[in-house]
Formats: sequence, C-alpha cells, structure tokens
Amino acid sequence: MHPDVQLRATADGSGTLYVPALDEHYHSTHGAVQEARHVYLGAGLEPALAAATGPVCVLEVGFGTGLNALLTLERSRTAPVPIAYDTVEKHPLPWELVRELATAPELQVPPLPAFRQQLHEAVWEQPVVLAPTFTLRKLAGELQHLALEAAAYQVIYFDAFAPDKQPDMWTDAVFGQLYAAAAPGGCLVSYCAKGSFKRSLRATGWQVEAIPGPPGKREMTRAWKR
Repeated sequence: MHPDVQLRATADGSGTLYVPALDEHYHSTHGAVQEARHVYLGAGLEPALAAATGPVCVLEVGFGTGLNALLTLERSRTAPVPIAYDTVEKHPLPWELVRELATAPELQVPPLPAFRQQLHEAVWEQPVVLAPTFTLRKLAGELQHLALEAAAYQVIYFDAFAPDKQPDMWTDAVFGQLYAAAAPGGCLVSYCAKGSFKRSLRATGWQVEAIPGPPGKREMTRAWKR
C-alpha cells in the first residue's frame, strides 16, 4: 500500500483513494463511476461530440486514478469522431496501487481492464495511440508551469482536489490559463459549485452556468468560452 493514501469503496461499487493528509477522496463516495459519467462525460464530452465536425480534444486537470480517461476511452469506441486526450498530473500514482482499487462490474468487461493498465503504463510527455479512436498524452508537473496550446481544447475536465484542499489550483491565473487553452465554444466542467470558483471563472472570461450535480451534490459547474 502507498503510504500516503488508503483504498476506499464508493456507493456504486467502484473504488477511490483517500488522502489522510488532506482529508480528501479522489472521487465522490456516493459513486466514483457515476460521478465521472455525470460530471465529465455527460456534461462536458457529450455536448462536444454532438457538435463536433472533427476530432475532439480533451484536457483533463488531474489524471489521478485514470477513471475519467478510461471512461472517455470507452466512449471513444462508439463516438462519431476520434478523441485526443491530454491529462496533467503533478503526483502520478503507481499502477501497482491503482490496480488494487475495486472496479465497477461495467468496467471489468474486456478490453477495459487492459485499457486501464495501458493508461497507467503509457509513457509520459508524448502521444500514445491506445485505440484507433483515442490518443493519450500524459503531462507530468504543475499545470501552472505548462505551456498549453492556445484555443486547442473543446472540453476541459477540471478535477483538482477541492479549493480548500488545493487552493493554488483554484485561482484567476489558472482559469485564465485554461480559458486561453479552450477552443472557441469549448467548455470546462467541474464537480465544484462554490461561489468563489464561479466568480474566478467569470473574472477570466468564462460564461458560467450551474447545472444539476451527480448523486450527493445538488449542483455542479459548467463554463463556456463564447
């Protein structure tokens, strides 16, 4: 077991990690998979796929256990266009730890277990084609120090730890950086619905809306680059 985290189960049978030093979970304890599907795929990816005329580029802030990436890879296999998926992680988790996490039955159907391992074992800093419909690029380090391509991403999954746990990730500077990286008409989605978060988004140009959240949360946030 990794000394800094603990394995935990969530209500839908999928696993998450708990960080005692932060008193924070990687996913909702009400259900890791259903949270990811609702917040990131349902509110972010699906609208982008519906509007797409070419490949959809996704930026994920917080690769974590790889759950959002795995579900996006799964969706890419039936998507109308390919998906290019860039993900940023300051503290990568070893595959030996992640594979101990419980997985929902729906994610145990081949080839998803193999994809799950490939996501974690893929080399960093360069594109890796994991399926004809899905290309992964993992970027190690702090988001604030990365030079992101301008106007490149139709969807941004903002999945950092909560503002009171990781305040340096929830600043006007970060959301301005992400606004510049978003394509015109692109969106940013997050589980967070705090007023300070939405004010920072608006201050950096985003058009913000509160929409229904996943189980256990009344609201979540979606923001658009108009």
